[in-house]
Amino acid sequence: MRPALWHASGATGVICLVLFSLVAILGILVNQQGRLPGLPRFAVTGLHRHLSLLMIVFLGVHIVTALAARHAKIPWPSAVVPFISGYQRFWVGLGAVALDLLAAVLITSLLRDRLTPFVWRGVHLMAYAAYPVAVGHTYGSHPDVQSGWLFALLLTTALAVVTAVGYRVSRRLRTVSRPHRVPHELARAARSAGG
Repeated sequence: MRPALWHASGATGVICLVLFSLVAILGILVNQQGRLPGLPRFAVTGLHRHLSLLMIVFLGVHIVTALAARHAKIPWPSAVVPFISGYQRFWVGLGAVALDLLAAVLITSLLRDRLTPFVWRGVHLMAYAAYPVAVGHTYGSHPDVQSGWLFALLLTTALAVVTAVGYRVSRRLRTVSRPHRVPHELARAARSAGG
């Protein structure tokens, strides 16, 4: 058993969760023009990309240290093939599902210039599915995350992402689509002139 590697795997897993949460929040809050208030588009895009790549690096370290630690008999293929591990089959399987979804997002992001925007966006939306799966993997795969400050961190990051989704959805519902904008503005002007 190599406890240092096992602890490194846990620590990098927590770092991955925090980075994934930041990447998700940033991606959710960016408006259609790719901007956040006060920041130019290139800064937002660069920040999102760099945080994503940093998360991928920590994810790689997390996986390699978990498999190399020998604390748990996790076979190498179980990192990418879901639900084949004899050790915590469900929770490790969720990690493999999250990894597979993120790999699809990463590969299509690298090939973005060669894909239609429809295809790229469709695959990129898999990150919305990968996030709760990764949270489930984080929660279930280690007892230390199920209570104390690590549980508070998990809950805080997940609630921050849910809050960002709620904000984005409510903003989207309030926004009038472009074809309906002129009639909407005319009707609003008529109401305010009449009242």
